[in-house]
Amino acid sequence: MKLLALSDLHGDYSHVKALKKTAGQKAGKIDAVLVAGDLTDFGPDEKALELLAMFEEPVLAIPGNCDHPSIVGLLEEKGVNLHKSKRTIGKMTFAGLGGSNPTPFNTPFELPEDEIAKNVSALLKGTDARIVLLSHAPPKNTLDKLPFGNVGSDALAQAPGKCDLIVCGHIHEARGTVRVNGTLIVNPGMAAKGEAAVITINDEITVEFIDSK
Repeated sequence: MKLLALSDLHGDYSHVKALKKTAGQKAGKIDAVLVAGDLTDFGPDEKALELLAMFEEPVLAIPGNCDHPSIVGLLEEKGVNLHKSKRTIGKMTFAGLGGSNPTPFNTPFELPEDEIAKNVSALLKGTDARIVLLSHAPPKNTLDKLPFGNVGSDALAQAPGKCDLIVCGHIHEARGTVRVNGTLIVNPGMAAKGEAAVITINDEITVEFIDSK
């Protein structure tokens, strides 16, 4: 299975066409597109329709902290919502949780850590399939380092070891991968700046970062 992972578009879709082309050149047919939040830059929700219209491939998306919670309804209507839900494609189960843990900026879609913990526990329970978790925020002490410290979610730190792959975003400066308790965690970069990743899932999971430039 080959996935195109995007995050942090913030309403700027000017690089998406080039990223799609590069992904096709690198990987051939893409089986699904994962969008790890911040589709818009504080709305409007309808802006995301422009992004969704750019893909023929199946899309699975969650909101970010800079999206309004009401965007979940739009994603549901378009059949792409993964927030607080699961979807199976082939032999993979995809689970998703949007928004972020609390920030100092009082952004539109933030969740308390206890709510994140409850949802993550429910999402990762009860399946024997390989699991991909799509979350906007990274787990604490992974791809979450800023000059003043680690700002990821304490609750999401329970996820490594309980799923095969976590695709996240939120921290624009933390593009990269890290493996924790056997789980590969990927931040594909800021799509608004022309960054993304192609993730290939076979027996092993491999990641190739791509740029629109």
